[in-house]
Amino acid sequence: MNNTMTYIRPGAVVEFMHGDQPQLAWVLEEQPGKLRIWTINKREMKLPAARVLPWYGPGYDPSASKQEIQDKLNAHQEKRGEIHAGLDVMELWELAQGEMKKAKLEWFADLLWESPDADRLAALGRAMLAAKAHFKFRPPYFEIYPAEKVEERLRLQAEEKEREAVVTAGQDVTRLLWEAKSNGNAAKLPKLDPEVEERLRQVLLDQIGKHADEKSEKIWNAIRKGLPDIPHIALMLAQKWGILPPHHNHLLNEAGYAWGDEWSKEFSAGIDELFKRFKQHGQEPEETPFVSIDSASTRDIDDAFFIERTKEGYKLQLALARPVLDWDFGSPLDKAVADRVSSIYLPEGSTHMMPESLGTGLYSLYEDEPRPALVTELILDKAGEILSVTPRLSWVRIKANTTYEAVEQAIAGGNDEHLLTAHALAKALIGKRIANGACIIRRPEPVVTVDGEGPRPEVTITLKEPCPEAELVVSEFMILGNCALALWAKDNNVPLLHRCQDIALPADAAGIFSDPTEILQRVRLLMPATTEVHPKRHAALGVPAYTSITSPLRRYLDFINMAQVCTFLGTGTPRLTADELETGLPNLNARIHAVGQIQRFRPRYWKLYYLSQQRKKLREAIVVEENGPLPCLAMPDLQINVRAPRKLLGDKLYPGQRFQINFGRIDPLANEIKIAEALED
Repeated sequence: MNNTMTYIRPGAVVEFMHGDQPQLAWVLEEQPGKLRIWTINKREMKLPAARVLPWYGPGYDPSASKQEIQDKLNAHQEKRGEIHAGLDVMELWELAQGEMKKAKLEWFADLLWESPDADRLAALGRAMLAAKAHFKFRPPYFEIYPAEKVEERLRLQAEEKEREAVVTAGQDVTRLLWEAKSNGNAAKLPKLDPEVEERLRQVLLDQIGKHADEKSEKIWNAIRKGLPDIPHIALMLAQKWGILPPHHNHLLNEAGYAWGDEWSKEFSAGIDELFKRFKQHGQEPEETPFVSIDSASTRDIDDAFFIERTKEGYKLQLALARPVLDWDFGSPLDKAVADRVSSIYLPEGSTHMMPESLGTGLYSLYEDEPRPALVTELILDKAGEILSVTPRLSWVRIKANTTYEAVEQAIAGGNDEHLLTAHALAKALIGKRIANGACIIRRPEPVVTVDGEGPRPEVTITLKEPCPEAELVVSEFMILGNCALALWAKDNNVPLLHRCQDIALPADAAGIFSDPTEILQRVRLLMPATTEVHPKRHAALGVPAYTSITSPLRRYLDFINMAQVCTFLGTGTPRLTADELETGLPNLNARIHAVGQIQRFRPRYWKLYYLSQQRKKLREAIVVEENGPLPCLAMPDLQINVRAPRKLLGDKLYPGQRFQINFGRIDPLANEIKIAEALED
């Protein structure tokens, strides 16, 4: 190369790295290991000789004036920039990769030019330094990355570029959204690149659903700087942006649960196949005139019964929907249903575990429609003691789908012998359970209704008209069916998933309790039931064993148990072994908990919203726990417990004491409610 030198001396043009970029300079003075240089930016500085890049030159008269030095540097800078702009480093990489693992700059230059000068060498060095995805500079060598590593590095570079774009835009967007929300104004956002906007929206949704990956979490942490550290701020921003509507149910996002039935369209082929198999397996239904009892709005009807008196006492036949008929376990549809794990019933509507065409259609026990069923025949004595349990696979045609209200009237009127017999057995069953230690809680049932959309929907709360005798029949027959099939399965070595609560309760825990103070005292004695493969007693229900099988259209746990029983009856072998059931239990429990949070907390959200609209209205509350700095009060008509500072209530408190209360701050989203005033009633 022309005018290059074997060592660096005054008058030499050199380059060094500064701010991740090569910078041009002139050597003014050289000392062992050190240089005094004049940079193209007109700065004189000292530089360790080791920092000089391994391409230097040409060399000039060291006595040149500062103006001559600057002119030379400017000329070389311009020329090197022109050469750099015309280089195709990707083509050079393609020529080099596979030939060598590393080489000096001169080797690469010889691939492009016959006799490269200092400017060409420097321009090539600059270009290769910039191609970080393809070359690694380890002075004096450039390592050549293989194709697979280049592909990975390019991907990472693209992701980093995207992240930087999203962070830059996101910091402005989140600030403007929060300012608009805080001031009650409409948000005026800058026009965003569509891809950046979509990524930013997804970052917010990831936070709302609490399933952000590491990349999304890093972006969120960067764009939320300067915002207040409060719960659900991502949801508030998304709502202000219009990504999500007011009062959006974020619990659905957290559980990964799709509302409605739109999700099932993805599995239309599997659903169509089940309809075809259903027609092929259709049988003439048995003659038993089964009757179901449900709410008037119920569409997923999964149980019915027929009862007769006998010399021993009673013959009860329970018909349970059999959606496991020809079900393809492990299929995409099955996995989707298993992930949904249960139906959800909320003030704003219902959404079902199964596709509606199946759960509220093909398999639902509608009257006058032939349906596959698991029929369990129970022989009981007059006290409700089980004498025999005989399940069978069958097809049924329900005689009538009746309602709680109609059954309540029929029992009160004494004009339906079938229902009167059912009621007589139900009374015997509950008496037997109480004698066995059952702790039965009966509370008012508030019905929350949400009408309208937008920021201010109309919420009303009324107490459900109780139908105690009709509800007694249904609840006792379902408990009996679950207990009886648990015992039958134990006797026949059929593994099921059982609900167990094997705890000791004091004698005074047994009975029926409706007073709020007594309810709280008893509830604190009860440990949560667990799901186990081996049957144990359920203390609160007062039964020796209890499975869950009577709601296979609504709960996947029941669906699994239904398949266990039906497969055993059809083939002599259950579908899954006890070990296989045990293996799947952790994931099942996790999904039950996640989806259960929706059912537990969403109605409370609407109750708090309802109260927030009427904060100053006095409401009755009853002291259920008087100890500690924050005594607990119950509002039975709303089924909400609240705590109040003792100074608001006075020092002389006792369980059952009544107050009229109103509220200060109520935040439905944060689940916060604070009593502002309490007047002893």
